[in-house]
Amino acid sequence: MLARIRAALGSGAESLTDASPPLAHAYRTLGDLDETRRLDLLAERLADYRAAVCRTVRSELAATVGAALAARGVRRVVVPAGLDLLVVLQALPPDVDLIIDDDLSPHDLDAIDGVITGAAVAIAETGTIVLDGSPDQGRRAITLVPDYHLCIVRADQVVELVPEAIARLASRSGRPLTWISGPSATSDIELSRVEGVHGPRTLEVILVQPG
Repeated sequence: MLARIRAALGSGAESLTDASPPLAHAYRTLGDLDETRRLDLLAERLADYRAAVCRTVRSELAATVGAALAARGVRRVVVPAGLDLLVVLQALPPDVDLIIDDDLSPHDLDAIDGVITGAAVAIAETGTIVLDGSPDQGRRAITLVPDYHLCIVRADQVVELVPEAIARLASRSGRPLTWISGPSATSDIELSRVEGVHGPRTLEVILVQPG
């Protein structure tokens, strides 16, 4: 088979065995977008993945979280123990129960409407959010079992490119990382899209700027 390939390529076949080193690729490792453009790009990419996106400032975060929960009809929500509970508690509508995760079982998590977490880093170019199991993000299970994930991302956590995200995560490389690009979705052989099979059916991201 290889002989037939060489014959078909003719003189070009010699290049396949050329011992010269491959040309170096000039991969981008640093982005050049300012903060506003990075956030705009991230919001655009998240929307492409069918995630809901909301923009707010720090002083209005509590009200924004409350409005998001009310709009989704969330009644029981789990949060990791290290989340900024003061902000969350201020945001909760009166009919919403806040449940702090204390190693809840998968069965218990399945009976909860949603989860609120922070994030480790977000990548604008790919619309990806990375969780690293820090106290404000909690165990991986709480972001996989509930049907709704509300993720709070600060503006200073958003980078433009994947290499920038990898650099930020280097010191936490020993932790289990969860890379999220939109809600959980899969397609069968007929390309019928099904959401919520391997994780939350609905992903909502609140991008928070200072103010």
